[in-house]
Amino acid sequence: MRALTLQVYVDDIEGEEEGIAESLLDNYTISSMPRPGTSLKNPGTSFTGQYLRPKTQSGRPLTGIIRPATQSAISQSIEQTLRTPRVAMTARPITASSSRNVRLGTASMLTESGGPFIQLSRLNISKYANQPSIAKSLFEYIYYHEHDIRYALDLAVQATKACQYKDWWWKVQLGKCYYSLGMVRDAEQQFKSALRDFKTIEVILRLIRIYIKLDQPLAALDTCKKGLEYFNNDVNILTEMGRIFDGLNNMSMSLKYYKIIAQEDASHTEAIASIGIYHFYNDQPELALRYYRRLLQMGVYNAELFNNLGLCCFYAQQYDHVISCFERAITLSTDENIADIWYNISHIAITVGDIMMAEECLKLAIVNDNRHALAYNNLGVIQIRNGNITAARTYFHAAANIANFIYEPHFNSAYLAYEIGDLQTSYIAIKKSLNTYPNHYDSRTLLNKLERYFSHM
Repeated sequence: MRALTLQVYVDDIEGEEEGIAESLLDNYTISSMPRPGTSLKNPGTSFTGQYLRPKTQSGRPLTGIIRPATQSAISQSIEQTLRTPRVAMTARPITASSSRNVRLGTASMLTESGGPFIQLSRLNISKYANQPSIAKSLFEYIYYHEHDIRYALDLAVQATKACQYKDWWWKVQLGKCYYSLGMVRDAEQQFKSALRDFKTIEVILRLIRIYIKLDQPLAALDTCKKGLEYFNNDVNILTEMGRIFDGLNNMSMSLKYYKIIAQEDASHTEAIASIGIYHFYNDQPELALRYYRRLLQMGVYNAELFNNLGLCCFYAQQYDHVISCFERAITLSTDENIADIWYNISHIAITVGDIMMAEECLKLAIVNDNRHALAYNNLGVIQIRNGNITAARTYFHAAANIANFIYEPHFNSAYLAYEIGDLQTSYIAIKKSLNTYPNHYDSRTLLNKLERYFSHM
């Protein structure tokens, strides 16, 4: 039974992703208008100055590496949620986490010729719950191998009663079952009770994930700090703190914890990549290049890394390595990232003044991914330069319809409409731009011009 469980065992702490049902049918929402710096779903309220991280095609804020539970930060409607799958090229978005838990074990659900190992429908749960030697192994088999949360919960409840509520392990399993069934508050109570009995890193991490699911990052940070009192400088807890500050757009605090992680574990990929992306977007490409080269020395070899190396080399003026890095990136690319690579090559073409090459690269990006909003937006800018206003407006509208979580298409549409005298269209578009990025200076300036004009009419 243990062998069958180990065949399909997965780390379900890191393997979660919020689906459509969880994001839209959320019964635990506390406030739709959170205070600045207190929400992961609306991190734009915690900006400090003229700074906005780029976002991926699904609306996920750009981080050092792709992490679970970062599908989209602002999917607040059914239309937008259906439109933003986990990967741009997938056939459909993620549905519900309960069904995803079944899919995590891949081949474990295939019925063998001899039939299932245990017939759960004929199992006497109360009998085995009173046998500590077999109850725990049976629970793991039901939970991980058979993926039957209801039977696993029944066994955990009766085993907890049998041990008179004194076994912290069973409380953790109850919390896992409640969490899988969407009963988040019940899971929170079980994990807190388990922590009072025995301090373990796993329970702390699960409690942190509950607060993140409830969109309570400050409570999650408090849990992290309490956990560090018992497990000093534990890398897993520090990683969660770095991720939370990253989600709140508090880049300085996030960098602080990622540097501590790098000191504790010099081969921690996420910490090194996150420090590298921080330096790149703070106009220090030569420092970012050091960290990405470190990842290359550690054995990371993929298209994303060579793409980042090419960009860092270009902006650090090490031009002799740029072409070779992007050639490697294209060679290693997949259908999911080839569009982003061509998009980045177009930036290099624009910087060196080759507008025709930039246009061709953007068209290649759209050929590989016809929902690449940023490519449409940049094509619109090039069309303005070429004097083709109608095509530029079409590209901006396409980009805005595909990705309403980026502000550039809205601002460009507003500015173009302002220049040709369509002030009402310009006002509507600039309001959408400010809803996405409230602190954008150029958008505020254009809005003030429009309001002054309308006030004199």
